[in-house]
Amino acid sequence: MRENEGVTEPSGSPEPTTERATVQVRRAPKIPAFMVVGGLVGFLGTLVATSLFPADPQVGFAALLGYFSLYGVTAGVLVGAIIGIVLDRRSQKRVRTLEAERQVVDAAPAGSVAPEGELED
Repeated sequence: MRENEGVTEPSGSPEPTTERATVQVRRAPKIPAFMVVGGLVGFLGTLVATSLFPADPQVGFAALLGYFSLYGVTAGVLVGAIIGIVLDRRSQKRVRTLEAERQVVDAAPAGSVAPEGELED
C-alpha cells in the first residue's frame, strides 16, 4: 500500500472540530431474547406436562399440546420479560460515566474545486 506522500490538502479544506461530551455506559440485557427463551421454555414445560398424563382419544395428543401451549408459551414469555426487566433495572446501578470525543468535519464550501489527480485501479 502506498503512502500519500505527495498529496496536499486543498487550500480551502475545513479543519475538523472536536466536540466533547459526557456519556453513560452500561451493559443492558436484550429483553426480546429473554422473551423468546421464556417462550421456548414454556413450550417445553407444556410438552412435558402434557405427555405425563394420558391423552383423550377423542381429542388427541397434538390438539391438547396446542391448546395448553397457548398458556405455557404465554406464561414463559411473561416470565422471561419480567426477568429481563429485573436484570435491566439491576444493570442501571452499574452505570459508568465516561468522557467521549467526536470530531466533526464540515463539508467543503459549494464553490470549492476538487483536488486534481488520477484514480488508480
